[in-house]
Amino acid sequence: MQYAKLGSTGLSVSRLCLGTMTFGLQVDEGTSRAILDAGAAQGITFIDTADSYPLGGDWHTAGCTEEIVGRWLKGRRGDFILATKAVNRTGLHEWDVGASRKHLLDAIDASLRRLGTDYVDLYQLHKDDPGTPLDETLEALDRIVQSGKARYIGVSNFLAYRLARALGRCDTRGLTRIVCVQPRYNLLFRQTERELLPLATEEKLGVITYNPLAGGLLTGKHQQDVLALGGRFTLGTAAAMYQKRYWHKHEFATVERLRSAVDGSGLPLTTTAVAWVLANPAVTSAIIGASRPEQLKDVIAAADVTLTGALKAQLDQITHEYRMGDALR
Repeated sequence: MQYAKLGSTGLSVSRLCLGTMTFGLQVDEGTSRAILDAGAAQGITFIDTADSYPLGGDWHTAGCTEEIVGRWLKGRRGDFILATKAVNRTGLHEWDVGASRKHLLDAIDASLRRLGTDYVDLYQLHKDDPGTPLDETLEALDRIVQSGKARYIGVSNFLAYRLARALGRCDTRGLTRIVCVQPRYNLLFRQTERELLPLATEEKLGVITYNPLAGGLLTGKHQQDVLALGGRFTLGTAAAMYQKRYWHKHEFATVERLRSAVDGSGLPLTTTAVAWVLANPAVTSAIIGASRPEQLKDVIAAADVTLTGALKAQLDQITHEYRMGDALR
């Protein structure tokens, strides 16, 4: 397993990060533990979770994933870099959601309790909350770091201009600086390359990407007329979101073109898709997931793969249109 520094920090993280968002819904606890075991055995030391997981559930199930991860981590917390997130709804009350000072200070304590630890290495905003003043949010994150409950802070699903504004406010006010961003990024979603990744590079931020396999579509195993049960595309409340993102005739046609390009390389499409993400010099680590431990083999292999220049160029050309967004394709 390869390692990289997280942005301008001195923290080293594995270039693959094990995502846990399906633990407790799509994947039961026994299988979740087996996946964590398999990832650890193959060198992954970076784990990402969130207080609202499992994905596909609702606020009634929020926190279940953190509890599973916490039980697995017992006795080996020091062997892993642990990241979690807040902002999504985790309770019935109006204040159990968002990036207010109250919610974030409550949320970090609840996450630490579920995870069975007194700190997380990385605490992230799961998404932007335009309904809360940015300074209030950044002050709360600064307080969390100063209290020792988190070592570093980051954001996920932020537009580039909002991230730039947040960085400016941190610098102007002397608050703990955001060190990384977690965006969606894969061969079928490349809009991130236009503004967010250049911003991250210029500001020396770490980039932890999610969805490198487009919810599984880039494994090449799906057929458009067969919506198989048990995967991201049929997973509770998240199913509609994943179908809207990727389950389209055009995307399936692109996957076939990618499969043809990869034929003869000796690499599975799964490995190639993740290796393509890691090949971007802005990317620090890619979050990977699985519903069975054996699925990790082809994905983890990507950490040690260097795509040839010709193959990388062909993949770039096939998917160039996905840099522009739906309105411009």
